[in-house]
Amino acid sequence: MATRRYGRASGNKVRRAMHEMKRGKLKSGRSGRRVKSRKQAIAIGLSEARRAGAKVPARKKSH
Repeated sequence: MATRRYGRASGNKVRRAMHEMKRGKLKSGRSGRRVKSRKQAIAIGLSEARRAGAKVPARKKSH
């Protein structure tokens, strides 16, 4: 039996980010541009969940 990788709170953050992206209201961090890609919306939701202390695996490190 495997444990859950992502907590419920992180799912809620991603859902909210996707909803905002579909409505054209989600903006990226420093530049403030509108987010259009699905992957970017998910990444923003997960990073917000991490900051809030939700159960989310650590980011993959790029070399």
